[in-house]
Amino acid sequence: MQACKIVLVFAASGRQIMVYSITYYREKWQTNCQRKSIQNRDLDGLRETSLGSSLPSNSPGEQQGRSKVLYCGICHSDLHMVKNEWGVTQYPLIPGHEIVGVVTEVGSKVEKFMVGDKVGVGCMVGSCRSCDSCQNNLENYCSKMILTYGARYHDGTVTYGCYSDSMVADEHFIVRIPDNLPPDAGAPLLCAGITVYSPLRYFGLDKPGMQVGIVGLGGLGHVAVKFAGAMGVKVTVISTSPDKKQEALENLGADSFLVSRDQDQMQAAMGTLDGIIDTVSAVHPLLPLVALLKSHGKLVLVGAPENPLELPVFPLIAGRKTVGGSCFGGIKETQEMIDFAAEHKITADIEVIPMGYVNTAMERVLKPDVRYRFVIDVGKTLKPAV
Repeated sequence: MQACKIVLVFAASGRQIMVYSITYYREKWQTNCQRKSIQNRDLDGLRETSLGSSLPSNSPGEQQGRSKVLYCGICHSDLHMVKNEWGVTQYPLIPGHEIVGVVTEVGSKVEKFMVGDKVGVGCMVGSCRSCDSCQNNLENYCSKMILTYGARYHDGTVTYGCYSDSMVADEHFIVRIPDNLPPDAGAPLLCAGITVYSPLRYFGLDKPGMQVGIVGLGGLGHVAVKFAGAMGVKVTVISTSPDKKQEALENLGADSFLVSRDQDQMQAAMGTLDGIIDTVSAVHPLLPLVALLKSHGKLVLVGAPENPLELPVFPLIAGRKTVGGSCFGGIKETQEMIDFAAEHKITADIEVIPMGYVNTAMERVLKPDVRYRFVIDVGKTLKPAV
């Protein structure tokens, strides 16, 4: 009997995150789904992680492909979901939506990929494919968009992510990974990369010579600095930590640095920025950021704090300033972003970890204590069961 291993999050209590590595077999999954409580012990059930169905068949569907997972990034949203901070988590949960792998099998009608191709899957694995958003390559804004994990697929089953050694997905939601893009450092781009690339393009903050601020120098912020710089934008990093100045200017290539807690610096920079990409996922004041904008400037939020933010209105009216949001990107734009990254040699700064380090990594993400993204070496450290 074939099997594979996944990492399954049963629950989260306080700061303790309980994650277990489990061997799954398909045949008994239905029985286990009927259990009223999840106990701290091995379960048997799911043969493999399927991005789009919790009960995959032995072969992918006509327009699906199966891939061996090589690397999977740990996104901050994984931590939000593990701890149910957004109130939508369904346990058991299998996180992971920054996935790079190699195609091992394709369905009879698959046209985009062949066995042996290096591919990636990001934040979503399904949509209605017929609404205005989908028709305009904006599947991420489809009202029926299906997240890679923790969501309901078309057939009602739960989607699972890729803290796993195998994945199955519809070819439409798979992107090609260029040969010159390292698979480990490229994996986080499938979430962090597209999350900052898309608003830079959509809100017109990609014109050479523009002055753009990046708030937060973490998993999202550090790749935002790289993408904006490659577009020719003058980048100002805005951070609460003065210790990150040297990193921002010398290693990441930012043009200037503001300490947001330094009132003199913030006062001197008022009205200097054409736009700001705010990557911070914790509650923080928006008024000081709005003040940094020129008239007609744009503040775009891509972080997702668990509690509401206070938004001042009069400064927006007085300067005809805009506050907006952005949710990763469609598949066409994700492929565009990946190709742009490969062309400009943009990758995430990562710390590669074995699967057994996931619990510790989650704790370090919470602190935060990572520069700037953990990536699980799934291919070498999560071995298929015999």
